[in-house]
Amino acid sequence: MKRLNVVTTPVFLAFALLIICFPPGLLAQQPDDASEVTAVIGARTILTDWSDPLAALGTLRANESVTLSSTVTDTVEALNFEGGEKVAKGQVLVRLSASEERADLKAAQTLREERANAVQRLARLQQRDLAPLADLEDSRTQLRQVEAEIQALQARLDDHTIRAPFEGVVGARQLSIGTLVTPGSELVTLDDVERLKLDFRIPEVQLGMMAVGLPIVATSSAYPDEVFEGTVSIIDSRVDPVSRSVGVRALLNNDERLLRPGMLMRVTVTRAPRQTLVIPESALVPQGRRQYVWVVRQTENDEVKDDHVESAPVERREVEIGSRREGEIEILEGLEQGDMVVSHGGDRLRQGVRVRLIGVVDENTSVSEILDAQRSEDDN
Repeated sequence: MKRLNVVTTPVFLAFALLIICFPPGLLAQQPDDASEVTAVIGARTILTDWSDPLAALGTLRANESVTLSSTVTDTVEALNFEGGEKVAKGQVLVRLSASEERADLKAAQTLREERANAVQRLARLQQRDLAPLADLEDSRTQLRQVEAEIQALQARLDDHTIRAPFEGVVGARQLSIGTLVTPGSELVTLDDVERLKLDFRIPEVQLGMMAVGLPIVATSSAYPDEVFEGTVSIIDSRVDPVSRSVGVRALLNNDERLLRPGMLMRVTVTRAPRQTLVIPESALVPQGRRQYVWVVRQTENDEVKDDHVESAPVERREVEIGSRREGEIEILEGLEQGDMVVSHGGDRLRQGVRVRLIGVVDENTSVSEILDAQRSEDDN
């Protein structure tokens, strides 16, 4: 009997200590995972346009660009531009003094009339056998010589008139009337800026994913809020053996004439364009090499108030991811369009826990706006 008392006494002491430290009321208050509700923010799985972007730096060039210069030595007689304005093809820009050439042309034209009259007289005489045929042929040869000389003088005269070879925008004027110019002297620049060429380089390893016709977008520090769109037009036929890169040229429309040749542009090539499922990157729950998301399984019996779900179960689901871009990630398998995933608050979830969805993040609603609205609601 004494031995029984010795064995049972420590058990009773331990039980008494448990009662003292953890009263029955406190034990009854321990949370049950099945009834626990955690506030979270969700996001819909959406189907959207997607691509694998390739970023590079490029330099703008005019679609057509030329520096017009003189081929003769003479003084500037007239200037028909100030700089910066648009000119038409064939419009006269610079006219050089050509008084000597015009005098020589007038003399040659007078001689041509004289030779033509001589040919007519000899032709009438030869018809009546009053003049030898040889004289008529010599007179005709002399007339052709004068006509050739007139063409040469006209070409020399045309060299004194500088015209726009294509439609474009002229550069700033750098000369004045009376300036003596010589062959090779630069008179004016002309650029076709309605459409611009954007040259950039890509790594050799990316060549297999590049193709003519791929869309690109470009931005400039001069216009941070503007996005310029274009397409790849040329891929260079050679790879630089030093840099192991290849040149690419894209064409950009410049209808508003915001861009200028020589500007530095940030280029993003849109490769492998497709439609794919996308979720916020914050919804991913990585575990080793696997990726999971918490999916809100909303049913008809769940409590819904406005766009908020008061109580719904969540399910941890494994997904296969693709490429990433800022704040978003491509989903290849594991989700369907319209699935609601937990984007914020998933680190506090466990299997079997119910959630209270306080808001849904989308392109019109941010996390901060949802939290501010929830604080206002709690205060009221």
